[in-house]
Formats: sequence, C-alpha cells, structure tokens
Amino acid sequence: MKRTAIYPGTFDPFTNGHLDVLERALTIFERVVVVIAENSQKSTLFDVAERQAMIETVTASLKGTSVEVLHAGLLAEYAHSKGVAAIVRGVRQVKDFEYEFQMSLLNRHLNPEVTTVFLMPNVKYTYVASSIIREVAMLGGDVSKFVHPFVLEMLQKKFEAQKPH
Repeated sequence: MKRTAIYPGTFDPFTNGHLDVLERALTIFERVVVVIAENSQKSTLFDVAERQAMIETVTASLKGTSVEVLHAGLLAEYAHSKGVAAIVRGVRQVKDFEYEFQMSLLNRHLNPEVTTVFLMPNVKYTYVASSIIREVAMLGGDVSKFVHPFVLEMLQKKFEAQKPH
C-alpha cells in the first residue's frame, strides 16, 4: 500500500534534480509533500514565498504533490504531526549520503515510526546542486538545462534586480 511521504529541503532554487527525485518518490508513495525548510542558519537567495511559488508552479501537473513550509522545529516532530510514512531524501554522491545517513539515524531516534528513503536522481543531475545553480546564474551562465523555465525566469529577475544601475 502506498502512503504519504515528505520531501524536505531548502530548495533554493528548486532544480530538475529535485524534480527528478520527487517524480521517483511518486512511484513509491501516493502523496509526497514537498516541505520547504525555513532554516535560520542558511541565508537564501529566495524567500519562502518565492520558493513555494516556484515549487508549486513546477509541480502543478504532478498528481499527488503539495507544498508546505516548516517554519521552525524538528523535522521528525513535523513528520510525526503529519502522520507520514517516510522522509524522502535525494543523494547524489557519497558526501551527501554520509550527512543524510547521520540525519536519518537521528530522525529515527526522535521518531521511530518514520523511515528515511534515499533516492538517487538521474545521473545527469548528480553534480547539480542549488548552490552551484545560484552561482552560475549569478555570473550569467546558462542553467536552463538544470531548472524549469519558471525557475530560470525567477533567477534572472533576482540577479537583474541585484545589479547596480
């Protein structure tokens, strides 16, 4: 029986790699809630409302998805409050896995009822990270192969607004 999972992240911005992991998760779960983490320890290019609009636009045609924001608190407690079966995490390389493995063990300690599921994106996205996308876009590089056209437009507007006039 398929159930509900959450797919948490900062998603600054939401990339085609994120979308690929989400689509893979939807083959396993009936519903996947993309949870935008409002992390006070990270400075982001896009505010929460912009990231939410970005993800809702990109995923509008995907059946079984929704977007929520986690403003504060522990992910394990949030998962418990929502009664979800799993936390979906994308892993691209060994470095990602080491960090995510630690987090999954901690989340299991905090909420033993939730399982973390690791999914790998398509190989063409294994080197794509939001931080790299932001940097390349800021420097005027072409990131159109790695983000949805709406995300590309948002990136261009953001960096155009930041240019001194």
